[in-house]
Amino acid sequence: MDEFDLDGLDSDLQSIEGTIGSTRVVLDAFDTEVRAMGSTVAETGREVGSLSRGLSQGLKKSFEGLVFDGDKLSDALKGVARSMIDATFKTAVTPATSQASGLLSAGLQNVLGRVMPFADGGAFSQGQVMPFAKGGVVSQATRFPMRGGQGLMGEAGPEAIVPLKRGADGRLGIAGGGRAPVHVTMNISTPDAEGFRRSQSQIASQMSRALARGQRNR
Repeated sequence: MDEFDLDGLDSDLQSIEGTIGSTRVVLDAFDTEVRAMGSTVAETGREVGSLSRGLSQGLKKSFEGLVFDGDKLSDALKGVARSMIDATFKTAVTPATSQASGLLSAGLQNVLGRVMPFADGGAFSQGQVMPFAKGGVVSQATRFPMRGGQGLMGEAGPEAIVPLKRGADGRLGIAGGGRAPVHVTMNISTPDAEGFRRSQSQIASQMSRALARGQRNR
């Protein structure tokens, strides 16, 4: 019967206990890191939600001023940029969201570049801005923003968008192209040439008044 090596067995047991202790330390450290990561992810979600709400409110306010209040496009764009920068800065002060803030800041110029081409006026259709400053035709049902709601045009067939222009008389009307000069030729036949010569100034005055009335009625 073989004799047990008690000294060797004791050494092996001590080695196993040391390994188990080291493993427990590693597991505790891993658990701590997992908990910290979960806390960071939760905080990141809250900050991203706050950033999204801030951007939405800023963009809504700027475009409502542009569409409903008649603000200049340059002022509206400044408002958009200011709201985006403010929201980005507030988020950037939190280390957990610095990466999202950097991506948003990098895309700011791209967003403004997409808005700038519509400085001449436009309408919204399916999420895209369509310029109609020079007029146009809407051939399908298209929604557009109005104060307190939305409008719908083109739902019953093609509809025209016509720009308005204030004329020399101060009245607002449809803006058309340049008008060609009008030349009026009058041929008068009379058997009494002498009588016509005596009355030609009176006849000329009557003709001038008739032409003036026609001009006003155009």
